[in-house]
Amino acid sequence: MHPNYLKNYSKLTAQKRKIGTSTHASSSKQLKVDSVFPVKHVSPVTVNKAILRYIIQGLHPFSTVDLPSFKELISALQPGISVITRPTLRSKIAEAALIMKQKVTAAMSEVEWIATTTDCWTARRKSFIGVTAHWINPGSLERHSAFALACKRLMGSHTFEVLASAMNDIHSEYEIRDKVVCTTTDSGSNFLKAFRVFGVENNDIETQARRCESDDTDSEGCGEGSDGVECQDASRVLDQDDGFEFQLPKHQKCACHLLNLVSSVDAQKALSNEHYKKLYRSVFGKCQALWNKSSRSALAAEAVESESRLQLLRPNQTRWNSTFMAVDRILQICKEAGEGALRNICTSLEVPMFNPAEMLFLTEWANTMRPVAKVLDILQAETNTQLGWLLPSVHQLSLKLQRLHHSLRYCDPLVDALQQGIQTRFKHMFEDPEIIAAAILLPKFRTSWTNDETIIKRGMDYIRVHLEPLDHKKELANSSSDDEDFFASLKPTTHEAGKELDGYLACVSDTRESLLTFPAMCSLSIKTNTPLPASAACERLFSTAGLLFSPKRARLDTNNFENQLLLKLNLRFYNFE
Repeated sequence: MHPNYLKNYSKLTAQKRKIGTSTHASSSKQLKVDSVFPVKHVSPVTVNKAILRYIIQGLHPFSTVDLPSFKELISALQPGISVITRPTLRSKIAEAALIMKQKVTAAMSEVEWIATTTDCWTARRKSFIGVTAHWINPGSLERHSAFALACKRLMGSHTFEVLASAMNDIHSEYEIRDKVVCTTTDSGSNFLKAFRVFGVENNDIETQARRCESDDTDSEGCGEGSDGVECQDASRVLDQDDGFEFQLPKHQKCACHLLNLVSSVDAQKALSNEHYKKLYRSVFGKCQALWNKSSRSALAAEAVESESRLQLLRPNQTRWNSTFMAVDRILQICKEAGEGALRNICTSLEVPMFNPAEMLFLTEWANTMRPVAKVLDILQAETNTQLGWLLPSVHQLSLKLQRLHHSLRYCDPLVDALQQGIQTRFKHMFEDPEIIAAAILLPKFRTSWTNDETIIKRGMDYIRVHLEPLDHKKELANSSSDDEDFFASLKPTTHEAGKELDGYLACVSDTRESLLTFPAMCSLSIKTNTPLPASAACERLFSTAGLLFSPKRARLDTNNFENQLLLKLNLRFYNFE
């Protein structure tokens, strides 16, 4: 490919190396080779950008650039290049974070509807509020996300007013306050009250009228003076929340948190059955002993690994599926390595071995909880899961649990407890017309996910009501004069949206792209399915934040912490070139 270079290379390597040649001769040959293959030199700007990328992607401390070994590395690769200083690095990251925020704002300005997830996090005696944003591309129907809009410090008590103010400020900063259709959070009382007081559902005229009527009723006991002047408590009026101070969107409870409560709190109601209670406490007492000893002793962990080449998993309070995964690992060891390996592990760890009834109970418990774990995995996804997946997933979970009754010997009380918990915690969602419509507006489900005609009717009524304004807008657009626009409502409608709804329901394709052939249905589907059913995106934000806000970096300035975290999670919005 390069005959000139090959000729010079062959000429230089043709001479045999003599033993005992001087260092000067070796260096001269090296210089000749370098002259044939010159070292690529890059500009200091390129080096600084590479260092900036390295610090951001790896979540490395800013002090890395001050390490002598790091400076030697850069000097060895690029002689004569000075490494960027720590203050300059901080300013570069702050500048990059500002550019990234501008690009995220520009990207969200091009879409009509946006959903957010919000949660609070406490670490190293500091509290933070995190917000992520998600939307659907109207052209490709693919979900896009800004995995971190903010991770701001929260000062003082986490009251509902403080949370409402923080969320309102973040939405205003990115200019999406009027675009956010829903915010998903956990079921914390402070979040629930913030949306109950300042949410969009409580800022309408009827709600305010009812609130005023209630206030008038409460104030009847104040009495009136002789001159007809009504007495009012000034402090009560000043402290009253009118709901107009902040503007928050509609609220969606995290479905994964609710399922976690079903599988942990509601499942405990099965202990009212004495036979189930006896087996449950015996089995999980032995399981807990195995988990404790294998996690606290290196010798115990080695004994487990030598028998099965696997390690036992210990349940985690903050992990939704952790208990199921820990039990499933015990059953996996018994299945792959044999019951003898599990018996040897119990003997080594001085834990009583499971008897046949207990092993059957543990298997039934895992089979019962497996559909719950599967639904958790489905709902906490970000790329493909939409709000319309919520009700079909929960409905299928209920059906799968119901079918298990015929094959269970010990865990029937657990199935009943789970069914009761699902009915209690998700009942209001099956009565929400918008969530039902979100499922119907997904080609994967339409109306086939439930046989309850009442539920389907709620969703269909919502769709028809929200499709009518689309017909009206088309008629106004086709009007030629102001008079026709004014009296447009008196003309008979063409019901194009209704025909489109019938065509959508009759379509046999269940692909996401089939929605594009029904513009009105597609637009309404995007709006209702933009929200996420779970707040797992914010949980992942705090998981990454934990890697950055380590014990050695507990004194990191909150602004620098947020800038580096946001750049790390939204790196696709920033170009280092």
